[in-house]
Order: sequence, then structure tokens, then C-alpha cells
Amino acid sequence: MKAIVQDRFGPPDTLRLTDVHRPEPAAGQVLVRVRAAAVNPYDWHMLRGDPYAARLLGGVGLTRPKQRVAGIDAAGVVMAVGAGVPGLSPGDEVLGFCPGAFAEYAVTTPDLLARKPENLTFEQAAAAPMAAVTALRGISTVGRVRAGQSVLVNGAGGGIGTFAVQVAVSLGAEVTGVCGPDKADLVRSLGAAHVVDHTREDWTDGRRHHDVILDNVGDRPPSRTRRALTPRGTLVVNGGGSPGRVFGAIGAMLGALALNAVVRQRLAVILPAAPSGPTRADLTAVTELLGSGRLTPVIGRTYPLAAAAEAVLHVEQGHALGKTVLTVR
Repeated sequence: MKAIVQDRFGPPDTLRLTDVHRPEPAAGQVLVRVRAAAVNPYDWHMLRGDPYAARLLGGVGLTRPKQRVAGIDAAGVVMAVGAGVPGLSPGDEVLGFCPGAFAEYAVTTPDLLARKPENLTFEQAAAAPMAAVTALRGISTVGRVRAGQSVLVNGAGGGIGTFAVQVAVSLGAEVTGVCGPDKADLVRSLGAAHVVDHTREDWTDGRRHHDVILDNVGDRPPSRTRRALTPRGTLVVNGGGSPGRVFGAIGAMLGALALNAVVRQRLAVILPAAPSGPTRADLTAVTELLGSGRLTPVIGRTYPLAAAAEAVLHVEQGHALGKTVLTVR
């Protein structure tokens, strides 16, 4: 089968399309024929081995990528199931977390899959797992957003941000989205009551205050970001750092937790929505929102599987609109 492999840490051009053996499902596993796969910041972190601290924690591999075939988010069709897998059969259309998703086939476990809503294309379904689960956690589980609250989403035009705006709106919040001018109309169309152009306005200047802030960018330290919170508001940190940094987002999150101990406001972090993090309940909640139409994936660009390196570079540059998706036919 065709697959995108990564044999060493490095920039996106170290990715290459090659033939590898098709995986077979063992007991308790599911073989998925991948029809589409999403590109996430997670993917370029894995590719570069960034941050270095994550290598020591075992998340990305120590001297080379832990997962040779790249990718994690996928949507496709169940081809085979191993012994002891209830509830899924060949022919079922699914979405979820499939390590090695940048390939024609990938093996995963049933707890990391959910049935694809009929109203979604495979590309739309692939866009959802990591970004939508993270958004739902950030707004609902960690942020504890309630109807009538004021919510600010930094990075509102990106993959997680577009989902987060919709989740907050569905909960009855008044949403402010922070993004570049090229994404403002999109963010408004998703239900944001206010849009801040970060190239012209500093939303952390303390003039406006919000009950909950979801920071997907991490371009300012929590000590400054909290200026935009109400006295008892909640800051949810989900981002920070850049390629090659020792601690990257881990440092930003640890800083927020340390500050949380000495301020009245609540500073929290989102645990990664990667294979070690999500639960069937997370995916079920997301697919229910998708199936009901309360959540709609925003896809900015699609690429063929062979152009995976270009797609990862596009996401790594940090200005992607919505989700970037690979089509696998």
C-alpha cells in the first residue's frame, strides 16, 4: 500500500511517499481503509521531535519518530476486524484516531473510532477527531462554559478555533473570535458576535473582559492573557512554543499551572487529544454534534496523499484557514 513515512526527525520535506506492507488487525484491532486524513500541528511536532522535552516523556520517540507512518486523524471504511471487536463490521464508515493515518490503510482500536455521520463527507469527517475533541474539551469540559457567558477564542479561524467558536455558541455563550483579517468573515459566519483583528488590536490590553478564554495560539504569556479575564474568569491554555524549543507548549502549560496557584482567576490546560487522551465518550459527543448540524467542519485546503509534505508545511506555518485535509483514494 501507499503511505507517507518519516524515518528521521526533520522538516516536512523529510516525509516521503513509498510502498509499505498493509497492516493486519490483531485481536482487539480494526483495519480501516483510509479515505481522508487531517493534518494537525500534532503531525509536525511528531515529525520534528518538538518539543525536545516530549522525547524524554516518550510521546514522539527519542532518536527517531515513534510512528514511522505519519498522521493520526482519519475517516474511512472498516475493512476487517480482529477477534473480540464488538459493534463494528466490514463496510462501516468511521472516523477517529488511527496512528499511521497518512496511508491507504491504518490499524486502530475500536475505542478510538466512532461511526461517521451520514451528513458528512469523508474529508469533513477526517477534519473532526483531534480538533473537535480538543475544542469540546477546551470550551465545555475544562472551560465549563455556560449560557450567557462571554467567551474569547484566540486563533478562532484555525482548526480547533473554528470548532471552538461553534461549541461555545451552541452552549449559549457570547463569543469573541481573535483572528487575522482574512478569516474575520468566516468567524462571524460561525456565530461569533465579535471579531478582533489581532494585527490591529491588542485583545490583552485589559479594556474588555471575558468569563472564559481559550488560547489556541500562545503568543502571549498567561500573565498577560489573564488581563482580558473577569476577576473570577477561566483561561484555558492550548498552545505556545515553536519548532526547536526545548519545552514548547509544555512550558506554556506549566507556566499557567504555576500561576494558577497564586491568582484568583482559574488557569487550566487541555490534555492532548491524541491516542493516549481521547475516550469513546469524547468522540461520541463530537459525532452527535456533527450529525445534528450544530458543528460543521471548516476545510481550508485539501491535498492529495502524495503532497503530504506540502500540507504539513502549510499547517506548520501557522496561518491555515480551518482544517487541512489529505484525500486518499
